[in-house]
Amino acid sequence: MITTNPSLHKEKQSRNDLNEMSQEISALTWRLFIQLIRRPSTLFAGILQPLIWLLLFAALFSKAPINFLPGSSSYGEFLGAGLIVFTAFSGALNAGLPLMFDREFGFLNRLLVAPLSSRSSIVISSVIYITSISLLQSFAIMATSALLGYGWPSLGGFLLIAITLLLLVFAITGLSLGLAFVLPGHIELIAIIFIANLPVLFASTALAPISFMPEWLGWIASINPLTFAIEPIRMAYHSPVDLRAILIDAPYGEVNGYSCLAILLILTVALFFLIRPLLNRKLA
Repeated sequence: MITTNPSLHKEKQSRNDLNEMSQEISALTWRLFIQLIRRPSTLFAGILQPLIWLLLFAALFSKAPINFLPGSSSYGEFLGAGLIVFTAFSGALNAGLPLMFDREFGFLNRLLVAPLSSRSSIVISSVIYITSISLLQSFAIMATSALLGYGWPSLGGFLLIAITLLLLVFAITGLSLGLAFVLPGHIELIAIIFIANLPVLFASTALAPISFMPEWLGWIASINPLTFAIEPIRMAYHSPVDLRAILIDAPYGEVNGYSCLAILLILTVALFFLIRPLLNRKLA
């Protein structure tokens, strides 16, 4: 008489489900990269635009007054961190576009009726793809900044940059994917992207410190998520990296590096729990 252990059978089934889900995520992610290979202009444009900004803005403010910036850094060094974050933000904000096009062309419906082990693989593959592209574009900006003589972070600083960018990209990607299911079409999503990009950039510390802004704009910049990502990255270029240091002298008080990362983490988790019921309902 042959007996089977229920726990072993359950463990084997769980392992098979995990393997199937991994294969689905891999296939769907590779599909997105194939689309990028066929249309590489989107990747190059995402890198080229901030590089042009870096060159032009650094030249424009090269003769700015000494007391314009905190510390003794040049404007190119100050601007580099802002453009790194803005590049990651812009890439993550575009995360919903591929999913929106799949929705409009009917491919998403085909995925929803396919025998997938988990429909979450559709969302996870989009997150992996956008995160990879956003990090690649951001590191291209870092490399160009280094070639222009604006410095390169230490190992600890590089790790801090990676963690900060991941938190920001996860948060904005989740928001963009949620919009892809809520909005009626890609025109509306593109409109939101165009409207949000520049105001969010100018209402942060990417281009100027809070002390240089009018009071009302300083308040907005001090609660802007981009500011909480920019300042830790700006600090990552200086040794030693000390997260206890005050990074933001906001109108409501001083904010150190730990607080910046904690705020980004809270934002990411909050958006995850906010978007998750919507995704579960749309993918059901």
